[in-house]
Amino acid sequence: MEIWPGRAYPLGATFDGTGTNFAIYSSVAESIELCLINDQSEQVSTVSLREVDGNVWHCYLPGIQPGQRYGYRVYGPYDPKRGLRCDPSKLLLDPYAKAIEGQLRNHQSLFSYSFEDPSKREELDSLGHTMISVVINPYFDWGRDRPPMHDYNTSIIYEAHVKGMTMRHPDVPEEYRGTYMGMAHPAIIDYLKKLGITAVELMPCHQFVNDTSLQAKGLSNYWGYNTIGFFAPHNGYATIDNGTAQVHEFKAMVKAFHDADIEIIMDVVYNHTAEGNHMGPTLSLRGIDNPSYYRLVEGDPEHYFDTTGTGNSLNMRSPHTLQLIMDSLRYWITDMHVDGFRFDLASTLARELHAVDKLSSFFDIIQQDPVISQVKLIAEPWDVGEGGYNVGEFPPLWTEWNGKYRDTVRDFWRGEPAMLSEFAMRLTGSSDLYESSGRRPMASINFVTAHDGFTLHDLVSYNQKHNEANLEGNADGESNNRSWNCGVEGPTDDPAINGLRERQVRNFLTTLMLSQGVPMLAHGDEIGRTQLGNNNTYCQDNEISWVNWDLTAPQLALLDFTSKLVAFRKEHPVFRRRRFLYGHSTESTEWSAAEIWWLRPDSTLMQTEDWQNGFAKSLMVYLNGAAIREPDNRGNPIEDDDVLMCLNASENQVVFTVPEAAPHGEWKDALDTGPHGTPESAYAPGESFPVEGRSIRVLILDRYNADAFHLDHEVDPAVQPDVAKSFVADPIDRSPSQSAAPKHHETPQQPAPDTEVTP
Repeated sequence: MEIWPGRAYPLGATFDGTGTNFAIYSSVAESIELCLINDQSEQVSTVSLREVDGNVWHCYLPGIQPGQRYGYRVYGPYDPKRGLRCDPSKLLLDPYAKAIEGQLRNHQSLFSYSFEDPSKREELDSLGHTMISVVINPYFDWGRDRPPMHDYNTSIIYEAHVKGMTMRHPDVPEEYRGTYMGMAHPAIIDYLKKLGITAVELMPCHQFVNDTSLQAKGLSNYWGYNTIGFFAPHNGYATIDNGTAQVHEFKAMVKAFHDADIEIIMDVVYNHTAEGNHMGPTLSLRGIDNPSYYRLVEGDPEHYFDTTGTGNSLNMRSPHTLQLIMDSLRYWITDMHVDGFRFDLASTLARELHAVDKLSSFFDIIQQDPVISQVKLIAEPWDVGEGGYNVGEFPPLWTEWNGKYRDTVRDFWRGEPAMLSEFAMRLTGSSDLYESSGRRPMASINFVTAHDGFTLHDLVSYNQKHNEANLEGNADGESNNRSWNCGVEGPTDDPAINGLRERQVRNFLTTLMLSQGVPMLAHGDEIGRTQLGNNNTYCQDNEISWVNWDLTAPQLALLDFTSKLVAFRKEHPVFRRRRFLYGHSTESTEWSAAEIWWLRPDSTLMQTEDWQNGFAKSLMVYLNGAAIREPDNRGNPIEDDDVLMCLNASENQVVFTVPEAAPHGEWKDALDTGPHGTPESAYAPGESFPVEGRSIRVLILDRYNADAFHLDHEVDPAVQPDVAKSFVADPIDRSPSQSAAPKHHETPQQPAPDTEVTP
């Protein structure tokens, strides 16, 4: 075999059309062997890497083609007490591998210590029991693929799981179910387009490990937060097992979504790896350069610093770890064409010492990178370490999963006292969290539910978690869910309770879509998906977690309601402001001078004591559509309809009154989440109307004399629940030319007047 020196960059295995360059970093290795593997998982050739530049070991092999399987053996010190764990008996994955073949099975050879006596070293060869790196063909016909590039304020994010979305869909061919090609199927994409989604946030698609501890219980890692390959698409989501199909199929999926004007955001796990703690297997980074890639406990380098609860944390003080992450992010943007990232447990990425540092190197290099800084960057702003809850504390470039929004909205609608002030903050974009850092309402990714926790249906159906299927004695998962079962735990035939639950779901969805910020739906919430009370389905790769597409009439009604609700948000810029709203300063303020007014149900101004009243659970919000004055793409100022949002979280009916000072005209019903749907009514200033207990009613002053946008939640029982064909008849034309919401240029922040009564 010809062996050429090759280059130290790029790291990984890079096919150039003729041969392949191999490069791997290790500062602790004494020598490294590149092992070429055949289809039978046999080591057929070994190449000693003799060229070393800046601790990067490299070579070029002419004639090595895509599909070649390979791994590394790293020779060097094995001294765990000093944090050194080189072990040439372990075939190691390339950290930069762009495709990975196989999965793990629990076997002694994967571990560098004896199961019977952990103090003794075990040197069984792991080849045949471990995962293998594969050389890929980087070329793909992207055609005219272009990123959709939806602005944050026009985005509707949909968190989805590749397998969970597609495994039970009747119109996805069986061979595509549970795969990237299943996600790319027209049945799924058409569904998301009709729902109004602009971005799909995919749960982890980096190559992850199926935990051997779960396999022993007959379970498996379903969520995928156990990454071992930061460049490789997960091979379990490919339709065929040929080593590299997952790369082509992932790209084809992205291209199909882009053709439908939908972005792909990836949920990425750069905070830890699947190698776990000091008792974990040696699969890749541990055996290549343990102290460079992992954060070791100071004074006790045998053990790993862990702020993730999964055994280890990556060493964010190491430039080589930072390079690994940055190279990975750029690869997924430039080669795989993804449109953004959601960073799991992002606080860990900011820990250079023990505390979370907002000025860490990680944030600095993201900020200056001309590629990564231009895509959507969403932080899960916490980890499990000390001082790890950092909602509202990330730098200006970032948006955040707003955990305070989730908690506040749940508490408000389950009737917790003294929630009005906090609820008003969350409804209007959480300026208390984001304005001081120069960020805008779009920094808040609003959500009520996500993959971790109850589904929306279960949030209103269970007071307690029911995780018995996880085989951990119901001890796993969050116990403080802020849920309310509406009177009965779990399923019931009581029509009153079921009606209340349906109303609460509509309240949550309506609040989400009418809040300033960026709304995120969890997959299946729009059709009442249930996990039977399990709030931690990380190990349930089965019908408990998969979306059931066999819909009942109430589920179809909810789907229709949600679709129209999303369209309603898109039709009205007042719900998706680029700037924080400014309110009134005194009772003498002209009605048209403020963008928002906070009112009691009787239409009088909210006072300080009203916000502090523990018993008050009703609120009226006036949004002044004429005061937006934000320019569209051509610089023309936009005006919108005026809106009255009437929110009643109490159990009793409350009478609301259209303010006397409101602009004159017909205030028409737009939506009512209550039990009777939207009545065909219109009111003049000074007239009153009822809002049922635990419901929302929204009125619109139609400035353009057009018909009001009615959202009702009734469905014809005769409608067949065939979700693959169409929703219930929708009078709104949402073809691409009509559905695109106006994109606003940035305008200077207007100073908000001093206020005594705005929360």
